[in-house]
Amino acid sequence: MDVVVENVSALTKKITITLPKDGVQKKLEKEYGKLQRETKLKGFRRGKVPRPVIIRHYQGQVQAEVGEKLVQDSYFDAIEQEKIDPVVHPDITEPVFNEDGTFTFIANIDIRPEFELADYKGIEVEKVSSEVSDAAIEVELEELRREMAPLRSAADRAVEKGDVIVVDFEGFSGGKAMKEVKNDNYSVDVGAGKLSPEFEEKLVGMKQGEEASHEVDFPAEYVNPVLAGKKVEFRVNVKEVKERVLPELNDEFAKDVDEKFTSFEDLQNDVRGKLQTEKDKRAEGDLTDRVMLKLLENHSFDVPERLVRFEVEEMIKNTEKSLEQQGMNLESAGVNRDELAEQSKETAEKRVRGDFILKKIADTEDIKVNDEDMDRAFKRIGDQYNMTVAKVKEFFQSRDDLLPFMNEILNEKILTFLRDNATYVDAVPGDKKEPADDGKEASAA
Repeated sequence: MDVVVENVSALTKKITITLPKDGVQKKLEKEYGKLQRETKLKGFRRGKVPRPVIIRHYQGQVQAEVGEKLVQDSYFDAIEQEKIDPVVHPDITEPVFNEDGTFTFIANIDIRPEFELADYKGIEVEKVSSEVSDAAIEVELEELRREMAPLRSAADRAVEKGDVIVVDFEGFSGGKAMKEVKNDNYSVDVGAGKLSPEFEEKLVGMKQGEEASHEVDFPAEYVNPVLAGKKVEFRVNVKEVKERVLPELNDEFAKDVDEKFTSFEDLQNDVRGKLQTEKDKRAEGDLTDRVMLKLLENHSFDVPERLVRFEVEEMIKNTEKSLEQQGMNLESAGVNRDELAEQSKETAEKRVRGDFILKKIADTEDIKVNDEDMDRAFKRIGDQYNMTVAKVKEFFQSRDDLLPFMNEILNEKILTFLRDNATYVDAVPGDKKEPADDGKEASAA
């Protein structure tokens, strides 16, 4: 096997691999012999078709199949021989069966970038308090109170914040109806912020049976891509207006929430515990973001372009899945795929660079995924989805499913190591915001 390596760039190598005649011809002869034994053509009995006829009829098919096997059998030997460490599957081009009987193909390979690790232990980050305040508990209890409140008609007055109303609405942009922005008998919890705040505010003051037209300017970064950056005219018909009859916050209310509570204090403690768990999780995610930001600031190096493209594609796929859940696709949402790819490129580059940094830290600190890590991860998924560990493992039978999962677990271990070894300083009041609560669903408006 003859291997010629050319440096296309600092991160890409072009490898031309030529396989010797003897091995190539043996594989071709074996495949043609198999076809000659099994093939029946018009005018010839099975097994009696002359070799030149077989070659004339099946040369393209045989060369494609044998060529693929030759690549698979020789590629890894070639990169091991040349001590090349690829970071992504190669781009195989120009497979050719040469006149002298040899076989040649080209592998374009992206390699791992070389860089020196900057300081990663003792990274100084601001730590936001994760203490749950009494005010936060009151807000949560008030929300429970709203959820438990029975509704009664308020048809004799105008809509107020806190009302639950039923509307028909349709959106228009540039005078044209937006088929994705239309709903009949749609329930709106006015002031809850589940729709655009501006849209909800314009409902206040309307009355049952009233029709109106309201314009809303949506910012370019609005969560719903159908509406982002557009001025939309909403034609609204208020069909019902209902108000909540708020219950008293007492022991009876706690029992109505869940029979496991025997007193209002039990409910308060339960709310505090859940809020603490949620806030701790958000705080951990926030610290992780701050650590990664510091790492990216301290490390500047180029990353393989193909890896960035793969990451961009994954981001686009996630956007498509999110839209599918809303019954839409990129086209119906008015999203240009090329523009979305360009917008995603910077984030994709950071993710790829961050992954290289994390993996180099793992190599330096000998951080690896062991069986105990895998078992804990399987159990965590099982607890989340009420499944047995054995059932969870069934979803990770294939290598294609298991390797990304193991990579995720490894990254978690590295990030835990970095958080544990960070230096924390108190946040300057008003300088940093706590992580936003992303729990609310985005809807049509």
